[in-house]
Amino acid sequence: MNQPLDEALTPGLYIVATPIGNLSDLSPRAAAVLARANVIAVEDSRVTAKLLNRIGTKRPMTPYHDHNADQVRPGLIARMGSEAIALVSDAGTPLISDPGFKLVRDARAAGHTVTTIPGPCAAIAALTLAGLPTDRFFFLGFLPSKEKARADAIAEIAAVRATLIFYESGPRLAASLTTLADGLGDREAAVAREISKTFEECVTGTLSELAERYKDAPPKGEIVIIVGPPGEAPVPDSADIDAALIDAMTRLPTAKAAGEVAKATGLPRRDLYARAMALRDA
Repeated sequence: MNQPLDEALTPGLYIVATPIGNLSDLSPRAAAVLARANVIAVEDSRVTAKLLNRIGTKRPMTPYHDHNADQVRPGLIARMGSEAIALVSDAGTPLISDPGFKLVRDARAAGHTVTTIPGPCAAIAALTLAGLPTDRFFFLGFLPSKEKARADAIAEIAAVRATLIFYESGPRLAASLTTLADGLGDREAAVAREISKTFEECVTGTLSELAERYKDAPPKGEIVIIVGPPGEAPVPDSADIDAALIDAMTRLPTAKAAGEVAKATGLPRRDLYARAMALRDA
């Protein structure tokens, strides 16, 4: 939706990205929307108040976060029929690792206009700094805090052929890097922190090197871990392929068994189906 910056906002929901560090990164459009919103849904009113002070305005704010979202959301949806509601997070793009998607879903279901004002996002900013492949990437937010749950979560995505992006805190950084190395292999990685701030840094190396670097010196600030994709998987030999097909055919029809093995190995489904037929008829 394009509106002149000096006109009253059309009622509805406005998703507004805010700076992740340097307040100068707030776009003119984002500033104009915040200055004209009837109310701003915020994570922490103290944080957003500093941003509003920077652009020289004061607006009504209401808390909207993990702990109160279910209670607050119906009231915000009702207000969207006649008011412009802006949604912000403390830093970056709303809905990235926060409960905002439910507000968008319910606003659409109620027939309200939803507009996004794009801007900073720590995950994407860190990806641009890391020097790792960007053609495919997978954002996973924060890993679980407990060691076993963290290891299980990493095991689930070990085969994903994409660059992986995680958020992390300083005190947990070294442990997470170590668990990532154990579960993914010693891949190339990067640790980015304090993005757009005075002490911005992006340190690269293998996961084990980075774990050692931060073992006794946990850093401060917001942290993003970027992990490169796995290397090329070795082509399975014919005996392994046959074993996989035979196992799959004990559970599935021949065509579906070939499809399952094709998905797991990356080999052509047609060739696997022909081999499965030969094994079945042998």
